[in-house]
Amino acid sequence: MKLKSFALVTLMALPFAAQADDASDLERYRTAEKLGQQHLATFDTLDFDVFTGQKWDRLKESHGQNVRVHWPDGRVTDGIDAHIADLQYMFSFAPDTRILEHPIKLQDGEWTSVVGYMEGTFSQPMKLADGTEIAPTGKAYRIAMSTVSHWAEDGTMDEEYLFWDNQAFMAQIGLGQ
Repeated sequence: MKLKSFALVTLMALPFAAQADDASDLERYRTAEKLGQQHLATFDTLDFDVFTGQKWDRLKESHGQNVRVHWPDGRVTDGIDAHIADLQYMFSFAPDTRILEHPIKLQDGEWTSVVGYMEGTFSQPMKLADGTEIAPTGKAYRIAMSTVSHWAEDGTMDEEYLFWDNQAFMAQIGLGQ
């Protein structure tokens, strides 16, 4: 009889345990959803205000000091200072570079991904690593870009993956086929 009582109590407790697990899962989901939405809002500010406005002193609001950035050309840089230098270079030959929209935004807790459009005009000389320069063509560009980011517990990115078609970019500014 005691065995039957134990089994009955155990079976009766199972739905309550499942409900507790469901509640925990729901709470974890809600927390991850809220966190992801906060990261996407930070990312919108990053691209639409900080990046577009070249407010490099504010990049630390979204990027950690030791951020690792994976570039479309295969390079990987470490640290916010290296990232700022690369971003400044982009503006050196296209000072009107901007990102004004993210039509696609995805998030899952500490991971986000956005798709947007980067546009500008090749209006200043492009300095190359060997010291030579390419004269500006005056041609505008508009390319799809995507960023996949991992966010650390402090609310800044510790890793960022940047994607766009460099061949399409070069063709649009008059430097490629």
